[in-house]
Amino acid sequence: MKETESSRREFLTNTLVSTAVSATAVSASIASNLMTPLPIEAKTINPSLTSKSEEINMNEEKSNTGLPQRPLGKTGVNVSIICLGGWHIGSVKDDNESIKIMHAAIDEGINFFDNAWDYLDGRSEELMGKALAVEGKRKKVFLMTKNCARDAKGTRQHLEDSLRRLKTDVLDLWQFHEINYDNDPDWIVEKGALAEALKAQKEGKVRFIGFTGHKSPHIHEMMLPKHTWDTVQMPINICDAFYRSFQKQIVPKLNEKKIGVIGMKSLGGGNMESGGRLVAQGVCKVEEAIRYALTVPISSLVVGIDSMKVLKQDIEIARNFKPMSEEEQQELLKRVKAVAGDGRHEMFKSTQNFDGPYHRKQHNFEVQAT
Repeated sequence: MKETESSRREFLTNTLVSTAVSATAVSASIASNLMTPLPIEAKTINPSLTSKSEEINMNEEKSNTGLPQRPLGKTGVNVSIICLGGWHIGSVKDDNESIKIMHAAIDEGINFFDNAWDYLDGRSEELMGKALAVEGKRKKVFLMTKNCARDAKGTRQHLEDSLRRLKTDVLDLWQFHEINYDNDPDWIVEKGALAEALKAQKEGKVRFIGFTGHKSPHIHEMMLPKHTWDTVQMPINICDAFYRSFQKQIVPKLNEKKIGVIGMKSLGGGNMESGGRLVAQGVCKVEEAIRYALTVPISSLVVGIDSMKVLKQDIEIARNFKPMSEEEQQELLKRVKAVAGDGRHEMFKSTQNFDGPYHRKQHNFEVQAT
């Protein structure tokens, strides 16, 4: 049975925004603090956030448009703290409007674009390719897309498909998409995907390699030793602090290794009218959610932009961003704790409902039509 792409992203449809930041490394004192029992109210906050926020400000650079940029790990590349998400830009019904939004995003200072081989059956990559082929736009963008295959043959096919659709000779960043199943880390090695990706890198078709996943920190931990990754992508939001927490379990390890951290799902999904799931459910306000995500020490946050209105809002928040103080974090986390610990607002971590159909079929799970 088939599932439509829109139902595959039911949770994500018309996501409002997500934004993020990166610093350099987590100190030994921070690591010891993470091991020290804290009073019940203080225990909700990652003790590295305050000190890392100071480092974030020190490392931040502003482009000539005023949009902050931060180092993407140790790649030597600075990227805008918000990254234009590929799925949502592909969901814009009018092709010309989608391209117009992408051009405006570049003009406003967003130099980091996201995509994936399976987004809307290739439509997202094709639209982005058209947008970046105009007037030298490609040279202004650090372009990322994702490989969905786990074997060598599929990996090569996905690479060639993405290069063709995006109308480019090289991908700046290529990530393994949706490392959501416990055997995915072994599969990319045993089935040959990683070796093929490294071959493509040697051929000059790929600059940097990373992986993504939204399911569980323990799967990310299994993936980390498989390669010296350039980037890792994961959910970063207020509720994540209390439930299967990537920001507590994974981000400090990546900071220590200077691996670029890319955030996503900062508003938990939703649309512009509702302000995102967390806002629609009364968990927090939009600016609170985004400021919190930006205060976590990450390089950039993928944001879902499906209208000029959303783009303008995201740009304004990014330009005016200031890290939350420890007191602000404590107050916000204390407010959301009661509804965050059971995962009700992060169902992508506990169910398959938000895993892509391609990956569910890959693992022989049934994809049901809705």
